Amino acid sequence: MPFHFLLLAGASAVAVCLIYRPRKPSFAVVGAAIYQLNATSQPIISTSMQFTIVTRNPNRRVSIFYDKLQAYVSYRNQQITPAMDLPPLYQEAKSTVALTPLLGSGTVPASAEVVNGLMMDEASGVVALRVVLVGKLRWKASAIKTVKYGVYVKCDVWVGLKKGAEGPVPLLGAPPCKVDI
Repeated sequence: MPFHFLLLAGASAVAVCLIYRPRKPSFAVVGAAIYQLNATSQPIISTSMQFTIVTRNPNRRVSIFYDKLQAYVSYRNQQITPAMDLPPLYQEAKSTVALTPLLGSGTVPASAEVVNGLMMDEASGVVALRVVLVGKLRWKASAIKTVKYGVYVKCDVWVGLKKGAEGPVPLLGAPPCKVDI
């Protein structure tokens, strides 16, 4: 008897997946502001940045729940802002949501390579950064919710930055973000 129940439950799960076919969301950075980027006191960097990140749910019948999302910024694969907890997010089917987390407002230790690279890039007027979102997501179709899956989003952006400038900065390049689930 238990074998038949497990077989039926497995077949039902496969049928639901085939019918609803949940697809992963897409993300893009559409705006940036840098309020503080101080890389002059080695080995500490103090930063305050804000990015507008747009996420799109491409599913027609499936909603997405985001749990335990954190965001941070990295430069040359080293984190330069403290990780910030974002509130849980519910995204309906075929919807778009904008997130605008203020990242930084603190100091983080940094290697000499990162500090020197940031100072050189800032002097040239173009800084390549990576905005990272990490957390858990669940898909919901009708009354059925999936288990939580880890989500890792990395958005590479190039911003125009002049020494001493504060506030909105131009995005010189922001390809679609890579989403791993």
